[in-house]
Amino acid sequence: MKLLFIGDIVGQPGRNAVKTLLPKLREQRALDFVIANGENSAGGSGITPKTAGEIFDAGVDVITSGDHLWDQKEVMELLGGEKRFLRPLNYPTGTPGRGSGVFEIRNSEFGIRNSIAVLNVQGRTFMQPPLDNPFLLAAAEVKRLRERTKIIFVDFHAEATSEKIAFGRFLDGQVSAVVGTHTHVQTADEQILPRGTAYLTDAGFPGPHDGCLGREIEPVIKKFLTGMPQRFEVAKNRVQLHGAVIEIDDASGKAIKIQRVSETITG
Repeated sequence: MKLLFIGDIVGQPGRNAVKTLLPKLREQRALDFVIANGENSAGGSGITPKTAGEIFDAGVDVITSGDHLWDQKEVMELLGGEKRFLRPLNYPTGTPGRGSGVFEIRNSEFGIRNSIAVLNVQGRTFMQPPLDNPFLLAAAEVKRLRERTKIIFVDFHAEATSEKIAFGRFLDGQVSAVVGTHTHVQTADEQILPRGTAYLTDAGFPGPHDGCLGREIEPVIKKFLTGMPQRFEVAKNRVQLHGAVIEIDDASGKAIKIQRVSETITG
């Protein structure tokens, strides 16, 4: 099977990038499943049922999230009733929502049914709020998920490159792929780890790339110059979609290939 993972969607420009470019990518790459991180899709911070609906309507099958989960109060509706929306697994017991799910996939050409587990986990280094240990919780959850399917994708939402690399190595051979989000800068270290797990430190982001991580550059510079609070509006120009296409062996759940994606809206 082939899946596409799309990095952190930033604001309306990011949603437009997914809406505009995903249909072409589905056809060109013969995609079976699409996952996207939507935690910045509502005005550049948080997610709402409306922005989630736009992302699903564009062709995304599952939406993951991260540390901006609570930035929009409407997220409670998603956490309470949308099974295709995931929040980080390592929130304390009793937190609304769920950190993983198993979803059915169907190959339109051959009619073969299979399933994929998607796991959303948040790192702890330089991250707020501090959550439970992602390594320990992910290990237990992966063991549970493997009883249902060998195809497991992990969105590891974390700041520190070292923590991301360690996490990928920790799960090597137990999951199909570990791809990082949160830092919004697509890295060039895509690889298949020794035991068959596809890995990429950060998928990048769909949205405007003429600013700073999707925001207008002047307020960011002013914040660094003065230390004073600023309003970081979403930028507008050079809109791109970043992510990775991963090919997985259905029988073993091991990754065969990983390729970065960087597409630009033209015109």
